[in-house]
Amino acid sequence: MLFDTHSHLQFPEFDKDREEVISRIKKEGMICINVGTNQESSQGAAELTEKYEGFFAGVGLHPIDINREKFNEGFYEKLINLPKVLAIGECGLDEKATSSKEKQKEIFSEQIKLAIQSDKPLIIHCREAHNEVINILESYFLKSESQNNGVIHFFSGTIENAEKYLNLDFYLSFSGIITYSNQYDELIKFLPLNRILAETDSPFAAPLPYRGQRNEPIYVKEIVKKLAEIKNISFEQMSEITFENARKLFKIKA
Repeated sequence: MLFDTHSHLQFPEFDKDREEVISRIKKEGMICINVGTNQESSQGAAELTEKYEGFFAGVGLHPIDINREKFNEGFYEKLINLPKVLAIGECGLDEKATSSKEKQKEIFSEQIKLAIQSDKPLIIHCREAHNEVINILESYFLKSESQNNGVIHFFSGTIENAEKYLNLDFYLSFSGIITYSNQYDELIKFLPLNRILAETDSPFAAPLPYRGQRNEPIYVKEIVKKLAEIKNISFEQMSEITFENARKLFKIKA
């Protein structure tokens, strides 16, 4: 089975043909986690879980959105009590965001606390700020006995960064970029199989042979194919491994 651990089917890019996209997902028999970036999109992700089997959600406030709205802890607490809302995020730090770094760190820390309080994994967005993200996570998890603390979505760091995330019991997720760039081949070779996830980040970053088009969850197959090629195992093996890794992280019963 295939598991897309990060997509945004609630985004307006799917308004015209969402049902058709979902029909293709159902035909593939895959599982999909739709991830919120603010209150509106988190609510939308949660609503999709109620309408469709095999759909789950993450809810949170993205660092790019923190200038547009305040972090409403009560709102997210209410959402994470829904049975198919499985994670907090996406949240984190972004060097290209217009919001101040201190404000980003404050909101990120609030969401980490909420994840710990609710016993949910984190879905972390990090753009060009891995050292700072790692420092913050270490202050919460380095001495913690908790496991499967979350995933670094659309991972773009170094092997050194990866080692530190692994020590904090985080997974690393890879997107369509690995199908048209060999930049992460050595990193993927280095990683243990039991810490790798696959995602599309739909509607963004479509893999080959769909590059330049709108992305959608069924294209996660191309990412799994590439991961299998790099790790020198079969597509079937990699599909099973990434599925089981995701199921374990998000605590989805078999």
